[in-house]
Amino acid sequence: MFDRIAPRYDLLNRIMSLGRDRAWRRRAIDALELSPGARLLDLATGTGDLALEALARHPRIEVVGLDPSPRMLALAAAKARRAGAAGSLRLLRGDAQALPFAAARFDAAAMAFGIRNVPDRERALREIARVLRPGGRLAVLELGSPRGRWAGAAARAYIRSVVPRLGALLSRAPEYRYLERSIAAFPAPESFSRTIRECGFESVQVRPLALGACHLYRALRSREGSP
Repeated sequence: MFDRIAPRYDLLNRIMSLGRDRAWRRRAIDALELSPGARLLDLATGTGDLALEALARHPRIEVVGLDPSPRMLALAAAKARRAGAAGSLRLLRGDAQALPFAAARFDAAAMAFGIRNVPDRERALREIARVLRPGGRLAVLELGSPRGRWAGAAARAYIRSVVPRLGALLSRAPEYRYLERSIAAFPAPESFSRTIRECGFESVQVRPLALGACHLYRALRSREGSP
């Protein structure tokens, strides 16, 4: 599915988030508190937006972008070349549920708008915990339903009616109807925060953005025990 929508993915993200997705990614990067020399894993990197933003703001870090879609990775590589960051961003095809890295390889990990697409979220979170050093930081961005009666109703109508039509028009991919279903099926923030905690993390916090249209989850890799 993501190979098919890859060429229009960035434009559709702008439309779906009403232009807020870039600001949300910056919030996630801030939550990671990256320092020079830090090793960042960007899961579901897509076309590389978060990875490249992190490098632009922290040029002395090491970033690995992982995604299962070859076309997404090709677009990310092209964007990295245009940004002059091709030598700083390593791109790999892979699955968040079976990460090809040694334990404690990274200081920080991020996933923007990807965790709801993972079939086994608990397995993926445990894998992320495994490859993070103890005390390493995690930031996850995911879409949700805004708080409040009217805001929630408006968001549901937008996702149910407008987004699929834009997706079909711009990408010729009716799979964008999947977006509505995947958001509706994703756990409530309190439930997903508990899952993060149970998978090897501590100090779990969740912050609603844009009245809950998006949620930023942040956590630390537990310093004791294994995921």
